[in-house]
Amino acid sequence: MTETRVLTGDAVAEVLDDLARLRIAVFRDWPYLYDGDADYEREYLRAYQTPGAVVVAAYDGARIIGAATGAPMEHHADDFAAAFAARPEPLEDIFYCAESVLLPAYRGQGLGHAFFEGREAQARALGRRYSAFCSVIRPADHPLRPVDYRPLDGFWRKRGYAPLPGVVAEFEWKDRDRPAPSRKSLQFWMKDL
Repeated sequence: MTETRVLTGDAVAEVLDDLARLRIAVFRDWPYLYDGDADYEREYLRAYQTPGAVVVAAYDGARIIGAATGAPMEHHADDFAAAFAARPEPLEDIFYCAESVLLPAYRGQGLGHAFFEGREAQARALGRRYSAFCSVIRPADHPLRPVDYRPLDGFWRKRGYAPLPGVVAEFEWKDRDRPAPSRKSLQFWMKDL
């Protein structure tokens, strides 16, 4: 039986190693193709030990099988300021729903909704007016795209999110089939809270 728990403050530190392992495992697949690194993960996940950050963790018994993270957008200002520069919303009004990672065997059971509900509740508790996330942009003819891949756009739209035209961030990571890191574009989606 799965359950979700909303973790903040010191409780987040207790699950960071599990979250790092999940990110490396889940993001290895399409569309991220991430060739993960434990040292990078430890550094990256420090952002979720800051005030206002949240981890919504999914458990099967005592084992974490999925998680979603979120934090005030200004904690990611260095990464996202350029993408949002032409937008009227101040970063301080936006809650950033970062990653959602879930082991394949547990997908399609409603945990994606629980992940968004937990993060959106945190955003409202912090007085945020908007919730946003970004998704990687990959070409439709990418050689590693699975034939049966189904984008999550419909799920996100049902939750009230819409893509923000022209609001695209650039990040670099190493794809599992490449010898070196390369830049990727990520499309932002947002909704009013």
